[in-house]
Amino acid sequence: MAKVAPGEFIRQVRAETAKVTWPTRRETLTTAIFVLILTTLLSFFFFGVDAAFHQIVQFLLSLIAK
Repeated sequence: MAKVAPGEFIRQVRAETAKVTWPTRRETLTTAIFVLILTTLLSFFFFGVDAAFHQIVQFLLSLIAK
Protein backbone atom coordinates (compact mmCIF):
# COMPACT_ATOMS: atom_id res chain seq x y z
CA MET A 1 0.00 0.00 0.00
CA ALA A 2 1.41 3.38 -1.01
CA LYS A 3 2.09 5.96 1.66
CA VAL A 4 0.26 9.25 1.28
CA ALA A 5 1.32 12.59 2.68
CA PRO A 6 -0.94 13.91 5.47
CA GLY A 7 -2.09 16.89 3.39
CA GLU A 8 -3.01 14.63 0.46
CA PHE A 9 -4.81 12.25 2.81
CA ILE A 10 -6.95 15.11 4.18
CA ARG A 11 -7.78 16.24 0.63
CA GLN A 12 -8.82 12.69 -0.27
CA VAL A 13 -10.98 12.43 2.86
CA ARG A 14 -12.71 15.71 2.05
CA ALA A 15 -13.30 14.60 -1.56
CA GLU A 16 -14.83 11.30 -0.39
CA THR A 17 -16.92 13.04 2.29
CA ALA A 18 -18.34 15.37 -0.36
CA LYS A 19 -19.65 12.29 -2.22
CA VAL A 20 -21.68 11.08 0.77
CA THR A 21 -25.44 11.36 0.41
CA TRP A 22 -26.92 11.83 3.86
CA PRO A 23 -30.48 10.64 4.55
CA THR A 24 -33.20 13.18 5.07
CA ARG A 25 -34.80 13.67 8.47
CA ARG A 26 -37.90 11.80 7.23
CA GLU A 27 -35.84 8.85 5.97
CA THR A 28 -33.99 8.65 9.28
CA LEU A 29 -37.24 8.75 11.26
CA THR A 30 -38.89 6.14 9.03
CA THR A 31 -35.90 3.82 9.34
CA ALA A 32 -35.76 4.25 13.13
CA ILE A 33 -39.47 3.42 13.50
CA PHE A 34 -39.05 0.39 11.23
CA VAL A 35 -36.13 -0.83 13.36
CA LEU A 36 -38.13 -0.38 16.59
CA ILE A 37 -41.11 -2.30 15.17
CA LEU A 38 -38.97 -5.18 13.90
CA THR A 39 -37.03 -5.33 17.17
CA THR A 40 -40.28 -5.57 19.11
CA LEU A 41 -41.68 -8.28 16.82
CA LEU A 42 -38.47 -10.29 16.99
CA SER A 43 -38.34 -10.02 20.77
CA PHE A 44 -41.86 -11.47 21.02
CA PHE A 45 -40.93 -14.23 18.55
CA PHE A 46 -37.79 -15.22 20.44
CA PHE A 47 -39.65 -15.03 23.76
CA GLY A 48 -42.18 -17.51 22.35
CA VAL A 49 -39.48 -19.83 21.02
CA ASP A 50 -37.66 -19.68 24.35
CA ALA A 51 -40.88 -20.44 26.25
CA ALA A 52 -41.60 -23.40 23.96
CA PHE A 53 -38.12 -24.84 24.44
CA HIS A 54 -38.45 -24.29 28.18
CA GLN A 55 -41.65 -26.33 28.22
CA ILE A 56 -40.07 -29.09 26.11
CA VAL A 57 -37.04 -29.32 28.39
CA GLN A 58 -39.22 -29.34 31.49
CA PHE A 59 -41.32 -32.15 30.02
CA LEU A 60 -38.23 -34.19 29.12
CA LEU A 61 -36.75 -33.65 32.57
CA SER A 62 -40.00 -34.77 34.20
CA LEU A 63 -39.78 -38.03 32.22
CA ILE A 64 -36.28 -38.66 33.55
CA ALA A 65 -37.25 -37.86 37.15
CA LYS A 66 -39.97 -40.52 37.22
